[in-house]
Parts: sequence; C-alpha cells; structure tokens
Amino acid sequence: MSVERPTFVLVPGAWHLPSSWDLLRGELDTLGYASRAVKLSTTGPDPRGGLQEDAQAIRSAVEALSGPVVVVAHSYGGIPATEGLAGLPDVRRLVYLAAYVPDVGESMHTLHGLPDPDSADGLFPIGPDPRAQFYADVPNDVADLAISRLVDQLLKPWVDRVTQAAWHTVPATYILAERDAALPVDLQEQMAARIKDVRRIATSHSPFLSRPAELAGLLDEIARG
Repeated sequence: MSVERPTFVLVPGAWHLPSSWDLLRGELDTLGYASRAVKLSTTGPDPRGGLQEDAQAIRSAVEALSGPVVVVAHSYGGIPATEGLAGLPDVRRLVYLAAYVPDVGESMHTLHGLPDPDSADGLFPIGPDPRAQFYADVPNDVADLAISRLVDQLLKPWVDRVTQAAWHTVPATYILAERDAALPVDLQEQMAARIKDVRRIATSHSPFLSRPAELAGLLDEIARG
C-alpha cells in the first residue's frame, strides 16, 4: 500500500515574497512533491495587517489543499506558522527553517529580549547589507536576483504576541542554519531546544537559495520520517 505524499506549504520570512522559494520548489518537484508558497499579508509592495493576518494566510493555504501537508516556515515565518496551524488535522509536520519558535505570549521582540516599541506602526527597515545578512553563501547571480525582489516589511507582526503555539500539538522539526548571520545561531539553539527533532545544515540564512537540492533531500527525509 502506497503512502500519500504530503504537499509542502512554504512560508517565507520577512521582506521575502513567495518567489524566494522557486529553486527549492523545483527540487521538490523533481522528488515528486507538490508545493505551494504563501504570500504573507505584512510583507510586500502594499503590506497590511499584523500577526493574525499572516497566520490566517498560512491557515487558508493549508485549508485549500486536500491530503497531508508539511509546512516549512523560514525565519519570521515561524511566528505566524506557530500561531495559525493549531487544530489543522492535515498538517503532519511543521518544519522551522532557521526560524523563530515562539511560545504563547511571546513575540519576535521578546525572543530577542527587546522591549516593545512606543509604536508598532510603520515599516521595519532592512539592514544595510542584505547580501551578507541573508545570502553570504548564495551564488552571486542568485543573490542579485533575491536582493532585487526584497520588499517592504511591517513592524507590527514582530511586536504582536502569539496566542497559541502549534508546536505543542503538531509534530515539529527544527533545521538549524549553522552559518547564519541574520538569526543568531545561539538563539536558534535555544529555540530548537523546544523541538524534539533537530537537524542541521551548514549554510547561511537562506539554504533554499544556496543549497536547494540538499535542503530538498533533507525535507524529503523529514517528510518520510
């Protein structure tokens, strides 16, 4: 009897559009997996909303599918995935890829030990050197394209606090990026300790661009789990 393969639902991080997953989606297709990439509400040319709107975008993407689903959330995307996926029976696994793993009452700011700002309005600016921050080991032509596709990011969802944490009830895996310059490796280690299954990849913050085939193979292994 064959086991139905899951569909991968891919959640980008801050400043990134669904197209950031294109190379990985090609590799997953080669391995026989269907995939969908989510557009977050608070990220884009016309960003709006907060954490709840991003969580609903992920939830809606999962609910539109039939059959088993594996959700892969990158960086900031781990926060709305944590918020939005509780209680969805088709989600077989939640994979945090160099991502934030908040518990109830936490936010990105609290995970970094930062106080809430006086105002959560407006945009959060990207750093002065996104190549070094996100794409240190990505081929130059791929990094150039990725940088050209970066978009605005609202601050509000970084301050909004999680009201439910899916990783308490949904099987989860953490993939730690060992050469990450964007999300500190020691913070990744702390958050990964919340997850029973921890894997590692020797890349910077964006393994879906630097080593998409290797990452697809790791996701295949996790999905077959």
